[in-house]
Amino acid sequence: MLFNSASYLLIFLPIVALLNWSAPERFRLWLILLASLIFYGFWRIEFVPLLIFSAALDYVLALWIESTEKQIHRRRIMLISVALNLGILGIFKYLLFFRETLWSIAGWLGYYPTFTEMYIILPLGISFYIFATISYVIDVYRREFKAERNFIVYCCFVVFFPHLVAGPILRARCLIPQLRRPANVGWADIQVGVSRILQGLFLKVVLADTIAYFVDKGFARDAQLLSALDAWTLAFLFGFQIYFDFAGYSHIAIGSARLFGIVLPENFNFPYLATSPREFWQRWHISLSTWIRDYVYVPMQGNQKWRVDNIWEKTTENLWVAEKRGGKREGKTTFSLYGTWALMGLWHGANWTFVLWGLYHATLVHGYRVLTSRSWSGGAVTDWLSRAVTIGLIMAGWIPFRCRSISEALTMWAKMLDPRAYWGAGLAPNSYFLALAMLISMILCWLIWTKVIGWAEQQKTNRIVSWLTVPCEIIAYTVLIMFDFTFLQANNQFIYFQF
Repeated sequence: MLFNSASYLLIFLPIVALLNWSAPERFRLWLILLASLIFYGFWRIEFVPLLIFSAALDYVLALWIESTEKQIHRRRIMLISVALNLGILGIFKYLLFFRETLWSIAGWLGYYPTFTEMYIILPLGISFYIFATISYVIDVYRREFKAERNFIVYCCFVVFFPHLVAGPILRARCLIPQLRRPANVGWADIQVGVSRILQGLFLKVVLADTIAYFVDKGFARDAQLLSALDAWTLAFLFGFQIYFDFAGYSHIAIGSARLFGIVLPENFNFPYLATSPREFWQRWHISLSTWIRDYVYVPMQGNQKWRVDNIWEKTTENLWVAEKRGGKREGKTTFSLYGTWALMGLWHGANWTFVLWGLYHATLVHGYRVLTSRSWSGGAVTDWLSRAVTIGLIMAGWIPFRCRSISEALTMWAKMLDPRAYWGAGLAPNSYFLALAMLISMILCWLIWTKVIGWAEQQKTNRIVSWLTVPCEIIAYTVLIMFDFTFLQANNQFIYFQF
């Protein structure tokens, strides 16, 4: 079932939310579990057993870890959990990729084997729910969270439908305590929930899906025939498309959960207005960034004493913070950085283009570390220059993410670096206007959000401001509803569903 479908918005979500508000407390979690399985089963019901098996596997192993005293035995059980989960993910997501890679290497060596054609359907959201269960087992192993003994509570943590398919990637300490508390949904929760859903729908069905048409047409062209202006325009357009698409999903997920009295963490915070590559990854897909930091990057450095009590805590020892080190420690940190980013790219897709995308961002972060140990400063002019450089580098990085092959990505990058390639425009005229309009609109929205809305929040006690706020909100939400349901098309799935 898709968030951007009438069946979800007008039937499934209202019915489940109403039942949740009226059902006796002892049935609430059973309702959430059943609704989540129905939600997932609407896609392909035959993959529901895999989802339940994955959850049950880590439920048992986490209890086993907690009942074991010897550290070496605890570690072995934890590694079994990680290996089994990655094995499941590897079979469905990477088996064909690695087979094709090995066959290509064999071809280069002059050996051309025959093989049987295989088709593997990637289960929806498998990367997200497996990452959630892995982090749960590791947290139990690290004694940062006690193993949940109530299987229904634990299953609800894994399969809770707002975050099940594409995140945010939740930690057990974030969701399980909320599931254990009695449902207490107030009018403020309903207002915030509906508001976030409408905002998310606008980002997805009005902005992302509209931009997708121009992106698909542009990337379907031969990269050799594109000018540098075309390459930059497509990079910006796809950057906006994937942002509006995924941020829209996150808004709807957060809003849907709020209707059940559950608060999910924010996943985006105006990432394209970041002043450095490091800050960008503190603002983009925040739940994945912190997950990769805590469970891949730090362990890769051999630091077994890592502990983060607050998952949003910014520390001096993580993937994004610039540090000055020397000798072996610096070399190990650099290796961990590039290794982590290569894995992060591969997580996004079973294609070498995603690995290239990951290594590109590793280079940006590493370059930032070399240049400075803190954010660029020097006033408003320097900040805006930093934003201009950063958004250009980030948007250029979306080229391999969207291209079909590494050679196509390298061709487009070469166009961007060739001064002679800036003459000519081969895309539809609306493409250039749309890219510029999105950039200007994003900056204006950020200024309104940080300046005007911030000021209005401070002036809540002012009666005049209060009177003006109500009609403005009514007009805004009327426009949102009108656009959302005019552009609503359930056939356009979210980009991150494939991950």
